[in-house]
Amino acid sequence: MAFLFGGCSIGGRELIFTGKMSSQDVFRIGDASCQLTEARVYLANYQNIYGKSYGIDLWEQGFQEQKLKEYIKEIALSEMARIVCMDLLARERGISLTKEEKKKVKDAASGYYRSLNEAELNYTGASEADIASMYENYALANKVYRSLTKSVDDEVSDDEARIMEAMQIYVRSKDEADAVAAKLAAGEDFAAVASNYNQKPVIEIVFGRGEMPKEVEETAFELDNEEISDCIAAENGYFFIKCINKFNEELTDDNKINIVEAREKAAFDDVYEEFVSGLASSLNEQVWQDVALITDGSITTDGFFDAIEEAIQ
Repeated sequence: MAFLFGGCSIGGRELIFTGKMSSQDVFRIGDASCQLTEARVYLANYQNIYGKSYGIDLWEQGFQEQKLKEYIKEIALSEMARIVCMDLLARERGISLTKEEKKKVKDAASGYYRSLNEAELNYTGASEADIASMYENYALANKVYRSLTKSVDDEVSDDEARIMEAMQIYVRSKDEADAVAAKLAAGEDFAAVASNYNQKPVIEIVFGRGEMPKEVEETAFELDNEEISDCIAAENGYFFIKCINKFNEELTDDNKINIVEAREKAAFDDVYEEFVSGLASSLNEQVWQDVALITDGSITTDGFFDAIEEAIQ
């Protein structure tokens, strides 16, 4: 659902960089705006989500700090713009939160607000009501997405989602292909031949439909375990494939989820992209440039999104 509010356009329209908005407005899309308080809440969380990954504190390490800050601001701006656009779409379609949904959101906001320390409250300037409002907007955006994708077919066959494990040898010239074919025909070990001839970055591969050249896929998906293909001409070269596992059940099940999500995204994008293309937008460039991240360790919050996601499941 990513919506990029960056570069020089939003929804296909040129951005107007202006200083005429309020000093508390970060941007405006249609008749809706994003406030500085909201932006700081997003930034406070994203700086810890992305700045402390895999057990490494990138801020403490000083790893490309300026580029990381720019990246986090881009992510925050993109997500905030997406939420605003989807809430406008909800209004157009008459979609709103129920009393029960609002109560869940309010409870989640209360819990998250209580988790904020003094430095985080001072930085964001957020009240509990501000957090509740942000959570309502987030929940509403999620509800719009679900409403636009509820009719998507979620049935995916094993064959469509099948993931297989294999080894490959790829060479560019016919002479090399003939040499490989001769060695394999003589019974030489596939992996050994691959280590000497393969011109792709890897020998062991895992793939599903649509991930390999069509000619390779058609042949590979007909192989049984331990079977080796004949020479396959494709991609300005020649492939040899050895099937290791023609049906990885666990990865196939995971891929079914990916396929359904791709269908949902396509269904959503058809409506969403047409809607945002008609929206006027403006970015308060100076205000946004002046928003700073505080990375001295005093701001540690990273649970904003977890709390609302749990509430709307």
